[in-house]
Amino acid sequence: MKRYELLTIIKPNMDAEEADKVIAKIEESVKSLGGSVSSTDKMGRKKLAHDIQNFRDGHYVAQRLELDPSKVAEFKRQLSLNENILRTMFMEESKVGA
Repeated sequence: MKRYELLTIIKPNMDAEEADKVIAKIEESVKSLGGSVSSTDKMGRKKLAHDIQNFRDGHYVAQRLELDPSKVAEFKRQLSLNENILRTMFMEESKVGA
């Protein structure tokens, strides 16, 4: 299992409760692939650098997770199918000082 960081931007036309459901769905996807989410940081609604799908802002969420590298492609595919997600940035966690 490798550690990853996921930054997700959720559509701003959803209230906080609906955004929480999207976050829960992401966590379900990770667990269904045999991984785990170690932390979730709801950063709130922020302005985007440029418009995405005619939205000027979005709900930002940062998550740390562990996932088998062979399951990453399937996880990214599942993220891309979620119509409530504007953008994601998925990266391997850096090992500073290791």
